[in-house]
Amino acid sequence: MADIRREVIAQGIVADVSGTTLWRWLSADALRPWRYRSWIFPRDPQFAEKAGRILDLYARVWEGRKLTASEFVVSADEKTSIQARLRKHPSLPPIPGCAMRVEHEYSRGGAWTYLAAWDVHQARLFGRCETKNGIAPADRLVGDVMNQEPYRSAQHVFWIMDNCSSHRGEKAAQRLKSKWPNVVLIHTPIHASWLNQIEIYFSIIQRKALMPNDFSSLAEAEERILGFQCHYQRIAKPFEWTFTRKDLQMLLAKLDDQELSRVA
Repeated sequence: MADIRREVIAQGIVADVSGTTLWRWLSADALRPWRYRSWIFPRDPQFAEKAGRILDLYARVWEGRKLTASEFVVSADEKTSIQARLRKHPSLPPIPGCAMRVEHEYSRGGAWTYLAAWDVHQARLFGRCETKNGIAPADRLVGDVMNQEPYRSAQHVFWIMDNCSSHRGEKAAQRLKSKWPNVVLIHTPIHASWLNQIEIYFSIIQRKALMPNDFSSLAEAEERILGFQCHYQRIAKPFEWTFTRKDLQMLLAKLDDQELSRVA
């Protein structure tokens, strides 16, 4: 702000101005070049088709028909590298007029990969901590769900997952179906984690249970993760998903317009 103030005075735009006034002017202006948002154009050539299938499932529709009571939609993913940071000095609890203080320095006590699955319409939550991700941990999570009712005897259980190597492509779909014949693996488009509802829960647990990262051991981190999972299951309701196929069409049309403008 001091640099901008110096420049506008040197250029004769104003004779003098305080930093507070200048900041107020800039904050009220339509152009705010110091702010930015990261974004990415869809790279998947089948983006609309893949995204549309997922949005249909959220609306309890599959291939143009309504889902039956014996069909379920499960959203799943891995939250990797949840570290147990062992602080060099015990955290100081908050006192009146002073926030909690957490020591900056820490040693690493290991890390968990948290695999979780969310029944989109029943608001049922499943999860487990693993020392690493991969095919075996991913299949253990699927087994935690599929080996119990009502999923074991369901007509179909649609699993919405991203393109991680442990569940990527047709090979993964066939692997899961060979173990659980009623599983239908649905992949999100590339770079479209926002379409996967489990990411909403990951955001919740990050904010409410894992910040600040201050654990005495890896075991305490696991206890916190699974403890919050049990707590959340008691109060869970289906997420109010409002993004529809119509919204998707509008978004893609907007991106097409922006791409044409950029090329022109």
